[in-house]
Amino acid sequence: MNFKDTILYLSKAVVFGLVMAAVFLFVNSITNNNSFNNGLTTTQHHNELSFASAVRRAAPAVVNIYSLSLDQNSPLNSSSLQGLGSGVIMSKEGYILTNYHVIKKADEIVIALQDGRKFTSEVVGSDQITDLAVLKIEIDGDNVPIVPINLNNPAQVGDVVLAIGNPYNLGQTITQGIISATGRNGLSSGYLDFLQTDAAINAGNSGGALIDTGGELIGINTAAFQIGAEGGGHGINFAIPIKLAHSIMGKLITNGRVIRGALGISGEPLSPVMAQILNLPDLKGVLVTGVDPNGPASKATLRPRDVIIQYEEESVPGVEMLMDRIAETTPGNQVNITIIREGKPLELPVVIGEKLPTDS
Repeated sequence: MNFKDTILYLSKAVVFGLVMAAVFLFVNSITNNNSFNNGLTTTQHHNELSFASAVRRAAPAVVNIYSLSLDQNSPLNSSSLQGLGSGVIMSKEGYILTNYHVIKKADEIVIALQDGRKFTSEVVGSDQITDLAVLKIEIDGDNVPIVPINLNNPAQVGDVVLAIGNPYNLGQTITQGIISATGRNGLSSGYLDFLQTDAAINAGNSGGALIDTGGELIGINTAAFQIGAEGGGHGINFAIPIKLAHSIMGKLITNGRVIRGALGISGEPLSPVMAQILNLPDLKGVLVTGVDPNGPASKATLRPRDVIIQYEEESVPGVEMLMDRIAETTPGNQVNITIIREGKPLELPVVIGEKLPTDS
């Protein structure tokens, strides 16, 4: 090999080495970038799955509720604290929202905050139908943890939710699930008013907060589904929607009770058979099945087999909507109800009465 060939050979080797080094550096750069990006994605993904910030926003406002029960059998009338459930601080004035069944048998109610402070409380008002009660503690308004609320952000099926409470008096606990079903907001009663969730709600969780992943209150935990004498554990739990709970709270603070309107009727959805018998064009409306002889409906000459199709010029699609509208009407107010009687429309003025515990 002469000198020229040697130089050519070495030149090729050097060029090849430089090319391979460039390829190695390029591949290594891509690998490092991917690793870095994957690291960011993993971190971001971890943050998305963590609800710690939501819990930090809401949990301090969720309190433990105890009963200071007096022992009547003791000669010294000794007392002891008994865990009852949970509650949620709703305002800087110290108003606390909880379930009626949590406090109904309490002799004296003690509120324990998560920071260790304890207060005795008074019952502002309660409502057995919606199972809600409002308590009040005397507390410095500048040092009160208040739960975040957004009344214009209704819960939707599939939303991830967290239940905060004091199950079995073990201390504050967080459980997680989704909204399985939603109902309606109104002042009548029944399970259709509730949010259904599979977030665990055990004894002691009642009255606690159901929050979304932003830490905003969307419901008051109320009950677990039971069959017979069984406990919960079916993954079917109920919470009162915050829009309804907030409305009831305002009424309890103002009046100490919830004043509901009553019409004095019982009704059922209009079936295709009854629509045909009554010669009605569609299935909208509520078929009156019974009339209280001493109620407002009787005084307004409503009869069984009348079909209510409008309440104050608002179409009536079903029983639940009608009962809600009646309940929301202030007793003593006159409203116009449109009915179908013997195939003909008829408008009746009715003075709404007040719903008593035995009213239907």
